[in-house]
Amino acid sequence: MGNEYTVIGLRVIRSGPLALLQDAGRFGVRRLGVTQGGPADVHAWAWSNHLAGNPWGTAALEITFGGLSLAVSRDLTLAVAGADLGATLDGEPLPLWQRVRVREGQRLSFASPRCGLRAYLAVAGGFAAEPVLGSCACVVREGIGGHDGCGRPLDEGDELGVSPKTPDGRAPQMPSEARPDYGEAGRLALLPGAQIADFHGASLYAAFNSEWHVDDRADRMGVRLRGPALRCRIGTMISEGLGLGAVQVPPDGQPIALLNDRQTIGGYPRLGALTPLAAARLAQCMPGQTVRLVAHSHERAWSDYRRFRRQFS
Repeated sequence: MGNEYTVIGLRVIRSGPLALLQDAGRFGVRRLGVTQGGPADVHAWAWSNHLAGNPWGTAALEITFGGLSLAVSRDLTLAVAGADLGATLDGEPLPLWQRVRVREGQRLSFASPRCGLRAYLAVAGGFAAEPVLGSCACVVREGIGGHDGCGRPLDEGDELGVSPKTPDGRAPQMPSEARPDYGEAGRLALLPGAQIADFHGASLYAAFNSEWHVDDRADRMGVRLRGPALRCRIGTMISEGLGLGAVQVPPDGQPIALLNDRQTIGGYPRLGALTPLAAARLAQCMPGQTVRLVAHSHERAWSDYRRFRRQFS
C-alpha cells in the first residue's frame, strides 16, 4: 500500500447483496485450478483508484446491486466510479467519478441500480488485506482472498482496514469521453478464434448481426446471452484452458461470456473471446439489456488496451 500503518477506515452497517474486495487479480495460478478474480469492470475499478490517487493494482471495493451502508471510522479521501447505485453521504447525493473527502462519523450508503450494475469504492492509500496466492482478490466460490482472506463478502459488523494517505497534487480529472453510458446498448469487441471456423455460416452471420439480450443467469463467473441459437459442427471436444472473456456456446446454442471468476478449463466450442474492456462493459449490463458482438482484430484490441493502460501509468 505504500504506508507503514493500517487503521480501521470503514465499518459495515448493512452488507447488501455482494460487496467484495478486489485488486487487479490473481495470476500465474490457473495451472493449480485457481481462477483469476479481480474487478469485473476493470475500467471503473481503474478509474476509482486513479481518482483516489492510487497506483494500478490497489485493492478497491466492488459493490454489486447496491444495498451497502458504511460508517466512516476516520477522515478519508475516496472516489466512487462505475454504476450509479444511488450513493449518498449522510443522505446527500455522493458525486461519482471524482475525488471526495469524508469525515469520521459520516455514513456512506448505496441504494439500488439506476444505471449499471457495479460501483467501485477506492480509498486513498488503499484497503489493507493479506494476499492469498499473491493477491487479495476475493473469489467466493473458491473461498480465497477478500478482506479476511477467506473469500467472504462483506457482512454486517465487518471492519475494513485502510492505509490512509493524503493524495499529492491536484485531483485528476476524468475526460468526458472516458465516462461510459451504461444505459446504452453495449457493443462488445470480440476476437474471433478457437473453434469459430466450425460454426455454421448462418450462425456466424447471426452472431455478429443480431441483438443479444443479457440473461438473468449472470454473475461474476459468466453472463449468458439470449438470441438466435448458434450451431457448431463440433459435438464434443477435450476441455481447454479458458481466458477472460471466452465466449462458449453450449448445446442449446446460447453463448456464455466468461468473466473473472470463471472455471479454468471448459469443453464447449468457442466463438473467440471478448477483449478485457468488452468484458468490463458486459459486467455492467443489467438483465434484459441489449448488446451486440463486434469482430475485432488482435492489433486493434492491443492498441485499445495499451491506450487504456497509459492513462494510469
